[in-house]
Amino acid sequence: MKFIDAHCHLNSRSKAKMELALERGAAFVSINTDIPFFEPLAAQESVVLDLKQAYPDQVRYMGSFESKGFGSASWQTKTLDRIKQTVDNGASGIKIWKNFGMAIKDDTGQFVMVDDERLDPVFDFMAQNGLPMIGHIGEPKNCWLPLEEMTVDSDRRYFSNHSDYHMYLHPEYPSYQAHIDARDAVLSKHPSLIFVGAHLGSLEWNLDEVALRLDKFPNFHTDLAERVCHVQLQSIADREKVRQFFIKYQDRIIYGSDVIDFNYRTEHQVASRFEFLWDYHLKYFGSSEILTAEEFEGSFQGLDLPQEVIQKIFITNAANIYGFKI
Repeated sequence: MKFIDAHCHLNSRSKAKMELALERGAAFVSINTDIPFFEPLAAQESVVLDLKQAYPDQVRYMGSFESKGFGSASWQTKTLDRIKQTVDNGASGIKIWKNFGMAIKDDTGQFVMVDDERLDPVFDFMAQNGLPMIGHIGEPKNCWLPLEEMTVDSDRRYFSNHSDYHMYLHPEYPSYQAHIDARDAVLSKHPSLIFVGAHLGSLEWNLDEVALRLDKFPNFHTDLAERVCHVQLQSIADREKVRQFFIKYQDRIIYGSDVIDFNYRTEHQVASRFEFLWDYHLKYFGSSEILTAEEFEGSFQGLDLPQEVIQKIFITNAANIYGFKI
């Protein structure tokens, strides 16, 4: 195995991406998510299980659970049963999504944050069984800014199309810091929980903030999915600082592209997007070339990380967390 894309969404049975993976010696971790514009979780799991059966060396997946019915008398039992079944089906772990904090309210009208004690049995089960959890909690800090003040075009595009999650438009919702504090409270309450903070842990705007959590929480890891451009933006200001961050935390950072299958009209477009991002990101992390980004203006130099660091970020760390043999 030469490469693991450890955060993507394989929501179709299309073959072109799998043929690319075989050609490149690559593998995927598909992340099932309780998200309104995805298929139901059972359908997502059915797709990825078919892919996993057909390409056993190329596919792992993270299951998830439904937030619907949270707070009811039966929700906790049903949720734990679903998690157990998903793991028995072959999931490497479980995903928790930003609907905790950004969508679900309790019967008093208050938003349910991720550190709500009613979620503790889920985290306890994961920790007791040594199962990793990946969490997309909160959003990029840009989410709380008007579109014209956001730092990268990818955020501008996303929140233009998903105004219900653009928190600048919803000041009555929890603040950015409230989401970060709630996630950190979970890590404090459950220190043995293996937790992957998706999207640089929603701390993409400042790698110093990511470093603080990596230092404080030994079982906290983070992935780069859809946040490499934020790293590149910071490397314009201080390339060496960014470079040293990846060298220091080389055992805790995991690569992922966040490509979503159904965002493309044909399966070959999906495969082409994977290939473009893999090559582009490897060039940024592994060379000293002068590059530009789709998401902002200006140029920057690749980090030219040592090969052993590249190996860990793009292969070893994901293999260790998600259960690949390398």
